[in-house]
Amino acid sequence: MSEDRTLDILKNAILLERRGNAFYSKVAAGAEDDAVKRFFTLMADEETLHIQILSDQFKFYQEAKSFKSIDEEALNTRAMADQILTDELKQKIGAAGFEAAAVAAAMAMEKSAIELYAQRASTAADPDEKNLYTWLADWEGTHLDFLATLDRKIRENIWFDNSFWPF
Repeated sequence: MSEDRTLDILKNAILLERRGNAFYSKVAAGAEDDAVKRFFTLMADEETLHIQILSDQFKFYQEAKSFKSIDEEALNTRAMADQILTDELKQKIGAAGFEAAAVAAAMAMEKSAIELYAQRASTAADPDEKNLYTWLADWEGTHLDFLATLDRKIRENIWFDNSFWPF
């Protein structure tokens, strides 16, 4: 792949993460409940970490024309957000509220990130590049998993509140 294309992919990945950070930060700022605020703040913080990693890779690639190895063990903070995915949080996000809509929008953003990273990992010739994008796709997959759990809980609350169960 050409150097320009590789840098473009890194730029797009950084932009995607910045948009995620801005979105999660905005939702956190508007949240009235502390558990909801903590959850979306943590999601924003994780996007900031992705921005730092990708920015470092961008700078390294510009100079060395290759990717540097990532220390997955040092970056193994993937479980941070799921530590606060509590029953309290699930109850606090209102079914018709702004945060509930934000969860649905966030799921779409995470899916886009996963697709970008997984596609890039599948075509990368550089093993460090492949490792970087595989790791990011997995991490974003973790985000998507707990957002889907929240979404499912929101739906169940609506069904329960309206005495509607589709089965």
